[in-house]
Amino acid sequence: MSDLGRVLRIDARRTAPFLAVPALALLGAVAAWHALLPGVAYWDDAVAALFASVRVLGPASAALAAWVALREHRLGYLRGLSARSPALGPLLDLTLLGVVSLCAYLVVAAIVVVKTLLHVEAGHPQVVGLLAGALTLLDYTVIGYLAGRAVPRLPTVAAAAAVTCLWGVARPGTWTYLLPPPGVEHIHPFAGLRTELLAGQALWSLGFGGLLVSGYLWTLTRRARLALPLVAAAGLIALTTLWIHAQQRTPLAPRAFEYSCRQWPLTVCVHPALRSALPSLEAALTPLATRLSGTPGGFTRVEHRPDNDFPRPGHGVVYIHLTDLSPGYEHRAEQEIQISLLDARTCGNPAHAVGVRYTALVSAWLLDETPPRMTDAAAARAFGRWAEARRRHWLRLHYARYRSCTLRGLDFRTV
Repeated sequence: MSDLGRVLRIDARRTAPFLAVPALALLGAVAAWHALLPGVAYWDDAVAALFASVRVLGPASAALAAWVALREHRLGYLRGLSARSPALGPLLDLTLLGVVSLCAYLVVAAIVVVKTLLHVEAGHPQVVGLLAGALTLLDYTVIGYLAGRAVPRLPTVAAAAAVTCLWGVARPGTWTYLLPPPGVEHIHPFAGLRTELLAGQALWSLGFGGLLVSGYLWTLTRRARLALPLVAAAGLIALTTLWIHAQQRTPLAPRAFEYSCRQWPLTVCVHPALRSALPSLEAALTPLATRLSGTPGGFTRVEHRPDNDFPRPGHGVVYIHLTDLSPGYEHRAEQEIQISLLDARTCGNPAHAVGVRYTALVSAWLLDETPPRMTDAAAARAFGRWAEARRRHWLRLHYARYRSCTLRGLDFRTV
């Protein structure tokens, strides 16, 4: 075979990395699906899931790129026989590897978008977040390829994957977690990624990738005209790094929203991302509201609040703090309301340990749970035999003792 034929055959083999697209897409899809909040369709959380996929796809793409660079390095002597520029081969490699990575990323993005659209989604699509993730993934690919070119040894493939993986999960410093990919696992309702930060991360990734590629091409060709993209990329990195460093605050910001409510028989209001849970929440909380009616803890309205927002309970209003709709969320909401009825100071007093047991007996009834084992079996049997109406009447009379965990066995013998 002629030398030219060998070169053409090598170029034809460049498309082999496309066979890795399904495996890369599967890895990214699993990571993204795991990062999505169960039962919640929220666009900002979809962006966070894409970043989670990049933290897995990135090291895999870096390893693939390093392997391709290693393979091409072994055959590089044949390209020296042709009259083509020495930069053409690496540029073609990087282009094809970038297309492979982006194909896998777009498959993952399509899965996340379809999942979000199939549910009753909330928020607004963050196109800049999609772009930031894509540019970050390309940086991983470039790093892996250049590592394979610089150190053409088989361990470089594993090293490229390990180093890039470490960067995604462990950042040295207090602000570096804002660099792409950002260290955001889940984005719960009521908050969202700051758009300006996503734009800054996209520009940082663009500058970093441009600096690596331009610098490598300059080492191959020594052409002075590459100085302009080198300086531009370095300036872009410097400016965006200084801007990101100056942020020094959480990448999340509060998002304006309007409650989604269900009005009858109990008013339940939740964040729009969780509105699919309204029927089941109302069905679960209505019996609790009925049993507490006529007591100071009675309520007719339930409001969903952010995790860090604990307002003073209003008359007839209680608050729940759900972050997702994983199995059992209805019971968790019930438990939160029941716990809010109790006085934490008096119930935490060791002197009221006996009263806490009686309070647990009543709480089990309120929550439709199995009653706890009691040393006072007579009180437990008496309370268990009472009809529903009698229990409600008893709770109205003894609510103050229930709330303060000062119930006694004698309280269950008189109604």
